[in-house]
Amino acid sequence: MSNVILLGTRKGTVIVDLNNNAWVPRPIQHAGIPVCYAARDPRDGTLWASLDHGHWGPKLSRSRDGGETWEDVLSLKYPEGARYIVKYLPTPDFDPEAPQKQPEYKDATVYKIWTMTFGPADKPGLLYAGTIPGGLFVSEDGGDSWELNRPLWNHESRGGDLFIGEATSENKWGGTPASIDYGVFEPGIHSILIDPRDAKHLYMAASSVGVMESLDGGQTWAGRNKGMLMDYLPNPEAEWGHDPHFIAACQSQPNCIWQQNHCGVFFSEDGAQTWRKVSVLEENVHFGFPIAADQNDGHTAWVVPARADSERMTIDGGLFVARTSDGGETWQSFRKGLPQENAYDIVLRHALDVAGDCLCFGSTTGNVYLSQDRGESWICVGSNFPPIYSVRFG
Repeated sequence: MSNVILLGTRKGTVIVDLNNNAWVPRPIQHAGIPVCYAARDPRDGTLWASLDHGHWGPKLSRSRDGGETWEDVLSLKYPEGARYIVKYLPTPDFDPEAPQKQPEYKDATVYKIWTMTFGPADKPGLLYAGTIPGGLFVSEDGGDSWELNRPLWNHESRGGDLFIGEATSENKWGGTPASIDYGVFEPGIHSILIDPRDAKHLYMAASSVGVMESLDGGQTWAGRNKGMLMDYLPNPEAEWGHDPHFIAACQSQPNCIWQQNHCGVFFSEDGAQTWRKVSVLEENVHFGFPIAADQNDGHTAWVVPARADSERMTIDGGLFVARTSDGGETWQSFRKGLPQENAYDIVLRHALDVAGDCLCFGSTTGNVYLSQDRGESWICVGSNFPPIYSVRFG
């Protein structure tokens, strides 16, 4: 079990240490600044925090001494000429099948650095970051410099290469409600996976877009949404416009990929070539934000279910974690140690993590829970934190 938990919260970065069998939080870092995501690079121990600074805008901060001191690094920036086709929040009478008006273009700026992923051990400087409005950035020097992945940015599914002129195709990428706070309705990349067998094999997931795959280190990309369903569109099987909330893969069996989607839980056994829906509505396993995959067994995963859409809260006032060990054929619900009355916790997409038999999650009500028996029982690590955006073992 890891002895450190990293929390990205609405008011800063919190590091929680295991001391003499008790979990003890350190004084908050980046105090007062929303931290979208905080994680430890397993290759060299560097800690990273994605800051959503209200005045200075989004930037990255890193610590090379275990969180004692932090330094800001060069902020991600779109290159000159980077444009995108503007999306707007759909109205109740919106018809996605109707002819679209002429594209409206906007110069790209980073609204939010939503997630980070660390490269393999043999590529010590490789980092990826996903942003709103749907940009994938890569660094090969440990975060000192960043470059936009243009093949994904210029993909035909979002209008083609707008660096050189007008759109050559329709923009099929939808926006995410997570961008509304920034005054826009644009897509956002929240999940980036690297195949442990081949560092050039990448997946990314974006809301509301879907899952995409690259086999050549990001030089080309293809949609991987076969079998996914959108119950909010006239054509639920449309190729684009899906709203994955998070995707996670089994490290030992990386062809097994899990997805918590707005429209249910999905599982793939063939490296996202096809998906099948594994929700069980009668057991309240359907909507939610995070999903965690077991590191050794590709058929085991955990979710924290919730009520959907406008309610966005626990089901019937009780908090529980569901686990499957057979690829979603059946689910078990675990409640021991979790509040079962008057609980209104929501667990966001990056706020659940697994390390061996240990799981940890944090909620928007500032509660952090830990399990050491694969989710079957839980203890409360703390209940007075700021709203929690991300949880990662250190």
